[in-house]
Amino acid sequence: MSIKTILSEFFDRSKSFKDNIRLQKLVLVTVLFLTVYLILAFVSMPPRLDLSVGRPSPRTIYATRDTEDSYATEQKREEAAEEVADVYDYDPEVLENVLSEIDDFFDEVIAITEHEVDEELENGEQVEKLQELLSEELPEDTVAALLTDRSTLRDLQGRLNNTVKELFEDGIKENEEEMARTKLAEEIALYPSSADLKQVAEVLVEPLIEPNMHYNEEATEQERELAREQVDPVIIMRNTLIVSEGEVITEHQMSQLEDLGLIRGQRVDYPAFIGLFLLLVVLFSLVGIYMSIFAREVFASPKLLLLMGIVVVITLVFCVAANYFSGYLIPVAIGVILITVLFGYKLALIINLVLVLMVGLLTGGDFPFMFVAMAGGLVSIYVVTRLSQRNDLARAGFYVAVTNGVVIISTYLFFGNVSFQYDSLINFSYSMMAGVGNGILSSVVAIGFLPYLENFFGVTTAITLLELSNPNHPLLREMLLKAPGTYYHSMMVSNLAESAAESVKADALLTRVGAYYHDIGKLKRPYFFSENQLSGENPHSKLSPNLSSLIIGAHPKDGVEIGKKHRLPDAILDIAGQHHGTSMISFFYQKALENNCREEVSSAKFRYEGPKPQTKEAAIIMLADAVEAGVRSLSKPTSNRVETLVRRMIKEKLEDGQLDQSDLTLKEIDQIAEAFIYIMSGIYHQRIEYPEKILKAELERGTGVK
Repeated sequence: MSIKTILSEFFDRSKSFKDNIRLQKLVLVTVLFLTVYLILAFVSMPPRLDLSVGRPSPRTIYATRDTEDSYATEQKREEAAEEVADVYDYDPEVLENVLSEIDDFFDEVIAITEHEVDEELENGEQVEKLQELLSEELPEDTVAALLTDRSTLRDLQGRLNNTVKELFEDGIKENEEEMARTKLAEEIALYPSSADLKQVAEVLVEPLIEPNMHYNEEATEQERELAREQVDPVIIMRNTLIVSEGEVITEHQMSQLEDLGLIRGQRVDYPAFIGLFLLLVVLFSLVGIYMSIFAREVFASPKLLLLMGIVVVITLVFCVAANYFSGYLIPVAIGVILITVLFGYKLALIINLVLVLMVGLLTGGDFPFMFVAMAGGLVSIYVVTRLSQRNDLARAGFYVAVTNGVVIISTYLFFGNVSFQYDSLINFSYSMMAGVGNGILSSVVAIGFLPYLENFFGVTTAITLLELSNPNHPLLREMLLKAPGTYYHSMMVSNLAESAAESVKADALLTRVGAYYHDIGKLKRPYFFSENQLSGENPHSKLSPNLSSLIIGAHPKDGVEIGKKHRLPDAILDIAGQHHGTSMISFFYQKALENNCREEVSSAKFRYEGPKPQTKEAAIIMLADAVEAGVRSLSKPTSNRVETLVRRMIKEKLEDGQLDQSDLTLKEIDQIAEAFIYIMSGIYHQRIEYPEKILKAELERGTGVK
């Protein structure tokens, strides 16, 4: 493929991109989305540090957010688990077997001692048989102690049973047999029996001692796990000091830094990035829906969308920078002021909400910071909406500062952070200074950026219009000197048009200022227009109707050219070029008809080039221009004649199709007519004719003549 072909395809695609408004908007929104996403991702995800246990920290590190201290939490859980006693299963059969062995022994002893045989032989045999019953060989004299009466044996049996029962009911665990035997021996030693019987009793029960409590590992682990679960996690609060500069990092501190995600080499927190992405998708979608309903002009224009995006990004950058000093210093009002001035309060409201949510992301959802940002933004919208001069932007900063101060005091009182301790007072003072500085910073930055944004994007703001309404503007001064009649005509038209614009909820300020400059094209040839022919000489008397029509019809186009030289906003230039639409230049058309045959005169040559008014404001100025000139031409402008003329002239414009592209409704046209009639009737009302003597006295009194 040749270079020529490649360049051709590139230019073709570039041309198609310029013509495709929807594609331009998609690209702009995508770029804005990615810009905001990357800024928030970079700021909300803290930077990774290269640290290790046992080495000094190169900087002081604070917790960037609230998170669980896994190290301390695990320690507390292990302590709770260690406090849980081991679980043992009790075996009742062990005691039953021991008691049965004891009972069987004494039953056999009694049976042996009560057997009737030769006494000498009997004693020897009895001792021998008794010895066989014992697990350990004892002296004959000791064993012979069992050859006693039944009651003594049964008493010893009962005592042994009770002692063994108490011992086993308390439980004998593994490896505790010797302890149990010792305790048993101590108890037997207290019996009121003979020493020999006590010795026999010890020999009898010692081999019977065995554990009756068996360790249950599974149940023990379950109890310990339950104890672990009941321990509340230890939380590292945001802005908590983790490690100071130069301090040797401990294992606990390293764990805290890992929990905060501050250690380099850790895995990327993908869920957080995905969550931020989805959150911004929802936010951008909701803003798009809002704009498609309440800010259609901005939503439909790639240029205005780009301007709005630049304002949001600029504000976000200042917010990020201010957050490093204090959350109360975050200047959300910068963007809100600029959006209100550039686009109006409806769009500013939703942008204020968006910026407040972004403040929440920057500050970890800290409510006082978000509330200060929201309150400051709303106050700035209120003040800037009533803008009357550029200094009002500075006034907006003052109101934001005062509001921030009140909100900061309120939050400190509400959360109980106010005390007369030194540290508390210092912290409160810093917060107040940050809040006040927020308002000042917002107004200063907004004032600084606004002229550049206005000029670069060609946006007509209220401030621009107010500056253009200054009578000392070069064009207005030139008009006053070169075309005084046009100047005063423009002032009259502005009064009419402004009143009509207010009645139909159009932009009254734009209408008034547009009326000031709608006839600046007449500066090129001022004496060809009747209102400037003060000498009474009419140059058109020496010209043909066609030439006169060309001169008169050129003044809208001339006005656009002159306005461009003086860098007037596009909105004013549009009014200057559209204020006659494609109306007929009737006077010279009729004159041409009188001089020529009707068939030889083309009406198209006696019309203004247009275009027709594209906005309500341009249409209102067209009607006001026609009405003012028409009423001024009346010889006796009574109220009835004024009303009749106003309605007739508006009807002619409507029937001629001059209002078709202006979005004015019939109801609004009627309201405009009523406004014109009211103003013109007030100007041309009937006056009382004073007698000459009374009139002369009144004039002398007014001038101080006596």
